[in-house]
Amino acid sequence: MESFNKFTGTEGYIASSELQSAVNVAVALERPLLIKGEPGTGKTLLAHHIAKALGQKLVIWNVKSTTKAREGLYTYDTVARLNDARFGDGDVRDISRYIKFGPLGRAFAAEEPVVLLIDEVDKADVEFPNDLLHELDEMSFEVLETGEEVAAKKRPVTIITSNSEKELPDAFLRRCVFHYIDFPDEHQMKQIVEVHHPGLDRVLMERSITLFYQLREVPGMRKRPSTSELVDWIRVLLASGVSLPPEASVTPESVPFLGALVKLREDIDTIDRHSKPTRWR
Repeated sequence: MESFNKFTGTEGYIASSELQSAVNVAVALERPLLIKGEPGTGKTLLAHHIAKALGQKLVIWNVKSTTKAREGLYTYDTVARLNDARFGDGDVRDISRYIKFGPLGRAFAAEEPVVLLIDEVDKADVEFPNDLLHELDEMSFEVLETGEEVAAKKRPVTIITSNSEKELPDAFLRRCVFHYIDFPDEHQMKQIVEVHHPGLDRVLMERSITLFYQLREVPGMRKRPSTSELVDWIRVLLASGVSLPPEASVTPESVPFLGALVKLREDIDTIDRHSKPTRWR
């Protein structure tokens, strides 16, 4: 079993102690880490920074609604083989020439340990997670066309993200270490903003974060602004030279560059209906 306390976050990723523990437990148990949380909490970014912290290559499998489990293992290009047979290019008897590994296959076949990200697993068909059970348990698969077995020399650190669009099967959940990333509180958000905007003026930091959380608290918002949108908004404020006044109202007219934070017209209308004064602390 691997040792604990390998991952403590990075300079570019502020991880709570609970998230650090979840990552290290998953690494120690050699189990996939299933990450949930609202958009903008850094689920996908986590895998990038785990790879950076561990000094390992990152292999990414972006799951879509049409994705099938086998595509992650390999594909067999029958069209290329047929064309070669017709036009005499290459040895069509060597079927391995027409086998192309997918992200899961590449992670298993890697000579060195890797971090594998299976991003947004719940976008695919409901049976998709169950179709991966054997491969994630055994960390191996067989190429049916050649009879070759591909087995991981070193189990990849596997990070699986979900946006809770579908319920995941119990059998799949039993095989994972689970962690829900809570939205950062104001103290942690200041640390995150400092990472992206080092040396940010204290007044701008306080006012922008206060206004950001006021917007998130407006009742009835369909898509509340996320961390990445706050970081982008502050970048726009800095580039434009626009400052936030000592007192303001959370209204569509009074929030500079509101479109960097709020992306839906109905949410702007909701903010307008629930306008209230904001006083900086």
